Amino acid sequence: MIDVSDPVFSVSEQCSLLNLARSSYYHAGVGESEEDLVLKRHLDRIYTNFPFFGSRKMVVELTKLGFQVCRKRVHRLMREMGIWAIYPKPRLSENRENHRKNPYLLNNFKVEEPGQVWAADITYIPMREGFMYLAATLDWYSRYVVSWKLSNSLESSFCLEMLEEALSMGNPSIFNTDQGVQFTSNAWIGAVEGAGVRVSMDGKGRCFDNIFVERLWRTVKYEDVYPRGYGTPKELQEGLKNYFRFYNERRPHQSLGNKSPVEFHRMNGSSVARKAGA
Repeated sequence: MIDVSDPVFSVSEQCSLLNLARSSYYHAGVGESEEDLVLKRHLDRIYTNFPFFGSRKMVVELTKLGFQVCRKRVHRLMREMGIWAIYPKPRLSENRENHRKNPYLLNNFKVEEPGQVWAADITYIPMREGFMYLAATLDWYSRYVVSWKLSNSLESSFCLEMLEEALSMGNPSIFNTDQGVQFTSNAWIGAVEGAGVRVSMDGKGRCFDNIFVERLWRTVKYEDVYPRGYGTPKELQEGLKNYFRFYNERRPHQSLGNKSPVEFHRMNGSSVARKAGA
């Protein structure tokens, strides 16, 4: 996110604004191999289409594409990406024993208007050279993207920043997530419950409990990420900023009578879109 050619801010000032040590910026870390990055890009596309594929089926699909890979390697790459089949599998976001598990509250819950239920999730975003993780909060009823954040790791801090931004827009009745460590931490649950919101969590290994966010990831990737092939985190940040503005304000949704999420919020008197400046 640092631009060394910025005419206003020096590298030191940019590092300070990002709360990043200047030595960290100049440190040349050991990156992933190009082959692993290529495999991850293919795994991401396969998983986006077939989220029920585990490592065995992923090996079969990669073999069809001409790669010679073993299941152990594919399993490692999937774990690093934070993806798993919809049935229970060992995974990167496995819940820790001291993290609280909440029940799924939406089986018989009737969502009738915007702002009742929000959901959050994280997905892997491939770039031409490297990758990022994207977290987003979605309004279930209107499909409005309330907030989103990018990170180069799966640490919980960027999810908490996204949550803080979302809660500044309003408070739903229920906030649903999976059982990943980012969402079962005391910090996350404390912030949600502190806002007077009930915590709901998907059943273990059941990504379709959060189906609307899964659909969002597919839409974002096929309409923006894959066609544009972003090269840097800065390009990705700016590109997603433009895409989510389009998604919220202009993209028609058949389930909303071909209205955009912002139009639907305005029709229902919701303040979320207004607070976001849409």
